[in-house]
Amino acid sequence: MTFAGAHTALATPFRAGAFDEAAFRSIIAGQIAGGISGIIPVGTTGESPTLDHSEHMRVIEAAVEAAAKKCLVIAGTGSNSTAEAIDLTLAAEKAGADAALLVAPYYNKPSPEGLYRHFGAIAEAAKFPLVLYSIPGRCGIEIPVETTARLAKDFKNIAAIKEAGGSVERVNQLRAALPDSFEILSGDDSLTLPFMSVGAVGVISVASNLIPAEVSAMVRHQLAGESAKALAIHRKYYPLFKDLFIEPNPVPVKFALARLGQCTADVRLPLCEMSAANSKRLTETLEKLGL
Repeated sequence: MTFAGAHTALATPFRAGAFDEAAFRSIIAGQIAGGISGIIPVGTTGESPTLDHSEHMRVIEAAVEAAAKKCLVIAGTGSNSTAEAIDLTLAAEKAGADAALLVAPYYNKPSPEGLYRHFGAIAEAAKFPLVLYSIPGRCGIEIPVETTARLAKDFKNIAAIKEAGGSVERVNQLRAALPDSFEILSGDDSLTLPFMSVGAVGVISVASNLIPAEVSAMVRHQLAGESAKALAIHRKYYPLFKDLFIEPNPVPVKFALARLGQCTADVRLPLCEMSAANSKRLTETLEKLGL
């Protein structure tokens, strides 16, 4: 299995406070039609912290059913509790997901050795591929390069990392420390091309909730060495890449999905709707792009 390509960190649509499965399945159909390589249910964009265990698993099951093997399903199963992460990962594997995305444990800030043991325990329990997820801005820690290399060496099913630390230099360091078979994915739309220029093979994207065909084409062109075509897409959609983070993700992307009629803009507390000023700004960006 390869994770090269564009993957969408799916928003979880809500209606009247509950998971809107019909809207979710419709969104996934649009992703597949847009040529996306994979979908990620219940990651950061999927509001996993405010889903209970049964909701979390139903979102994964619905994603597997809706994808119907037409794209990869990389289930978000990370936790700051190793036992919970193992339970979710095994349940996702049983549900038919192709892989799991494992965020670094947040809040409790483990040492590098603690991180190694955490991810190692999950890798020993699961059989399918695992994707590490380093996002220090949310977790308070990054997964060190040395720890990533150690995990890749000791656990063959730890196969990739989503890198959302915002540093091209760190991608350079990861690429130098890891075997060629270990894949790196950008965790930031605006940094996809810089990261790919030094060894990443794609992106786990928020913007592709809205423009799956365009993000897929950008990554495909870059992988094919057609950097000018990739850069043209990047430049066109760069304002959107940035404005989808003017407030905490996924508030802006859900606002945009609602404008496109794909779901409501509802989020769960402690997230809330965007300010009037930011709503106006994002609306103007969407309109300029014909969205």
